[in-house]
Amino acid sequence: MGEGFHEKLKRLIHEYIRLSYVHTKKYPADERFGLTSQDRRAAVSVMSNYVEGHGRIKIGSKQNFYEISFASLKESIYCRFLAQELLYITKEEYTKAFALKDEIAAMLYTTIKGLEKDKST
Repeated sequence: MGEGFHEKLKRLIHEYIRLSYVHTKKYPADERFGLTSQDRRAAVSVMSNYVEGHGRIKIGSKQNFYEISFASLKESIYCRFLAQELLYITKEEYTKAFALKDEIAAMLYTTIKGLEKDKST
């Protein structure tokens, strides 16, 4: 039996978080409490909020956590964009993170929109 939607989404988010840690290890030491910390927190927040939302029963509550997860993903990819602009990571590393972000974002968006349909029925 194949991987389900939510299992795949969790796997992709986990991969994104691991990539964040790989990338942030390349950031300068003086970014430890700045961009390094912000990038990691935002990436981990994607999963933390997704998992918390998945555990909620009320549709509105689920949707709120999924939306926070989606926003954290946007925050994290900006951190990676800035890191690439500052030459902390390569364009190729950023492109890989961006592609993974896009796949996760599409799946989160589908999940959020599905909940909106559930609320209206």
